[in-house]
Amino acid sequence: MPSNLQTDSGPGVGELVSGIVHDAQELLSQQLKLFKQEVREDFRKTRDGMGILVLSACVLLVGSTVLSLMLVHLIQWAAPAWHPWVSYAIVGGGLTALGALLAWRGYHKMSTIDPLHDQAAKGLEENLEWKTKPN
Repeated sequence: MPSNLQTDSGPGVGELVSGIVHDAQELLSQQLKLFKQEVREDFRKTRDGMGILVLSACVLLVGSTVLSLMLVHLIQWAAPAWHPWVSYAIVGGGLTALGALLAWRGYHKMSTIDPLHDQAAKGLEENLEWKTKPN
């Protein structure tokens, strides 16, 4: 009997498991980097948009104040028998009702936002579940 058997033994089970764990850790690391980059990009876009919105809100505040005073004087001119406070109450009440309606709509619109809906976040969550799941 020949005692010279050659076996081409590839990597052992331990090496394979070690490779799989290393690859999983690398994948998790890459997904975490992608997630961080997406969060940074979303934050930058939000910051830029909010800057423009704040500036426009300031301009709208000045403009609406001037127009409100003009409307009060118009009502006073059209109905000179009324006391001035009636004109202010009409304009103020109308603007308050409009502001409350817009705030209500904005609140409901903001409540539908899901900031973690991106694919990177879902992939990261799946990998964290896989990594922390007891065998």
